[in-house]
Amino acid sequence: MADDPVTHPRWRGINHLALVCADMDATVRFYVGVLGARLVATVGTDSFRHYFFEIGIGNTIAFFEYDDVPLEHFAKPAGVPHERATQFDHLSFALVDEEALVDLRDRLKAANCEVTDVVDHGFIRSIYFTDPNGIALEASYWVVDPTGWAEVSLEDERLFGDRDPVAAVEEIRTTGAVARVPATRLVDSYTSDHEDWVVTPTEE
Repeated sequence: MADDPVTHPRWRGINHLALVCADMDATVRFYVGVLGARLVATVGTDSFRHYFFEIGIGNTIAFFEYDDVPLEHFAKPAGVPHERATQFDHLSFALVDEEALVDLRDRLKAANCEVTDVVDHGFIRSIYFTDPNGIALEASYWVVDPTGWAEVSLEDERLFGDRDPVAAVEEIRTTGAVARVPATRLVDSYTSDHEDWVVTPTEE
């Protein structure tokens, strides 16, 4: 089956990478105000927020902010191993439509991999499964696709369901931009010598 191109899942790329934050307002200000990502969807419940930021056509990064769950701050430089860096939340792969989602679910079941039924989140539908390393995986397709060149209105309740959004979202809604952005710092030192990580153009 693996060698037959007809049976290959019709991937579109990464739907979203789901991470956890302690401050959603600061997260919106950084990803929208600093990195220029577009806020494309929000979910708000009594226990958590879940916001999606577009980082490329069809690609988003998402964050959870949990209520009344104290989080111990942890940070490390990229690519540097640490005994506490054991897991993130989950990774979602993008598929083209419902048929592709069901096909992938059938493929997983045929390989004796446990998988959920299709879960309807409103603007996306998903299935959930796990890789051999214990990493939580999701496959999704957009029912209402706010990415790419789609016109997105923060008044669209299909996408922006948080009834009590953070202040940065209200600023985007009223002015089209965040009023302020957070400053950030590197974690520890990547190098003690500035010249080690600055690429100097070579002379011809």
